[in-house]
Amino acid sequence: MSRRSLLLGAAALGVPAALVGCGSDTPAPAPGKSSGGLGTVTIGSNASDEIPKKSLDTVVKGFTQATTKINTVDHNTFQENINRYLKGTPDDVFTWFAGNRMQFFAEQGLATDISDVWQEIGGDYTQAFKDQSTGLDGKQYFVPFTYYPWAVFYRKSVWQEKGYEAPATLDEFTALARKMKTDGLIPIAFADKDGWPAMGTFDILNMRINGYDFHISLMGGKESWTDPKVKQVFDTWRGLMEFHQPAALGRTWQEAGQSLAQKKTGMYLLGMFVAQQFPEADRDDLDFFTFPEINPAYGTDSIDAPIDGYMISAKAKNVDGAKALLKHLAQASSQDIATKLDPGTLAASSKADTSGYSALQKRGAELVSKATHIAQFLDRDTRPDFASTVMIPSLQSFVGKPNEIDSLLTSIEKQKANIFR
Repeated sequence: MSRRSLLLGAAALGVPAALVGCGSDTPAPAPGKSSGGLGTVTIGSNASDEIPKKSLDTVVKGFTQATTKINTVDHNTFQENINRYLKGTPDDVFTWFAGNRMQFFAEQGLATDISDVWQEIGGDYTQAFKDQSTGLDGKQYFVPFTYYPWAVFYRKSVWQEKGYEAPATLDEFTALARKMKTDGLIPIAFADKDGWPAMGTFDILNMRINGYDFHISLMGGKESWTDPKVKQVFDTWRGLMEFHQPAALGRTWQEAGQSLAQKKTGMYLLGMFVAQQFPEADRDDLDFFTFPEINPAYGTDSIDAPIDGYMISAKAKNVDGAKALLKHLAQASSQDIATKLDPGTLAASSKADTSGYSALQKRGAELVSKATHIAQFLDRDTRPDFASTVMIPSLQSFVGKPNEIDSLLTSIEKQKANIFR
C-alpha cells in the first residue's frame, strides 16, 4: 500500500453531514469489569486527562468477556517512550494512532495482526478508516475509535460582544488579531511546553501555503527543509508571533485552553479536544472556523483530523481476550458512550449514532466532510523518531527564537538526511 493511499479525502471517511510495562513504576491499575471467561486483559493507556480517562474507563466497564486492568500513563510520557515500552513488557492492548504511527511499529514486528478481527468489524467502518488501520504488508493492526478535527476555536459570546467575524483570508486573520490586541485580549492562545501543539500550526500553514501534497511529501522525507517553500511557512508564522500568547514554552495546551474559556484570549488553533477544558455549562459557547486561506491555489481544502484507537502488542499475554476487547471498542455503542462523555471527539464507526452529537460535534463532522484532504498530524504523518528527536526541539527553538529561521532549517535538513535513508 502506498503512503499516498493512506491519506484520503474526507468524503472517504464517511463523515456524517517514560513509559514501562506493568511493572512497579507504573501507576496502580484501575479496576475494570470482572467477569467472563477470557482471563485478564491489560490496557496501556495514554488517556491521562480527566475526561478521556473517564470515557475509557466507562467504555471498558461495559466489556464482560474478561477482567480488565487499565494502566494509565501521562500522555506525553507514553508517546515519548512507546518504542522501549513495546520492546519491553507491554500491556496486551495499548492506545495509539492510525496511519504512519501504526505502520511504523507494525513493520518492526511490535504489533499483533488483527486482520481476523477486521473480518468481523469491517462492515462498521469506511474503506478510508480501514486503510488507516492497515500496515504496509496489507494486514490490519489497528481499530479506530475516535477522531477530531483541528480548527481555530473561540467563544461566541466574546465575539458577539466585540463584533468579530470569522476571517476568510490571512490578511483578515491578521487584522482580527490586531483588533483583539487593541481590545485588550491576547489574540491567539498558544502553548508548546509539551512539544507537539506547535506542530498543528506548522501543519496548517504548510498546507495553506504549499498544499497537501507538498506537506505529505515533506513529512515523508522527500522534500528539502531548506526549500524556499518551507522558509515561507516559517516567515508567515513569524509574522503572526506578535499575536501569540507569550511564554508559550512554559504553558501546557490545557492552560492555554483554560485561558480561552476564561475569556483572556480571543482564539486558539487546536484540536476539538479543547472542549475538555471548558466547564460543561460553557461548552455551547464554543465554536470554531477553519484556518483561513493563504494561497488561493489551495484555499482551505486541507485540515488535520487525527484518528485515535487501539492496537495489540506483539508480546500480548492474552491475545484472545485482547481481540475480544478490540471488537467491543469497535462497536458503535461503545463509541457513542465515548463521544457523549468526551465532547471533543467524533466516533469512527460509520454506524455510530450521531443524533446525540452536540452542536460543536455536528460542526466538527461537517468540517471534516467538506475537506478535500485530511492529514493525520505532523507527528503521525512522519517517522516517530524524526518527529520526537528533530521536530519537537526544532519547533520549540523557533517559538523561542523566531528570527533564526535559516540556521534552523539547515539543521532540520541535516538531521532529516540522517534519519530518512
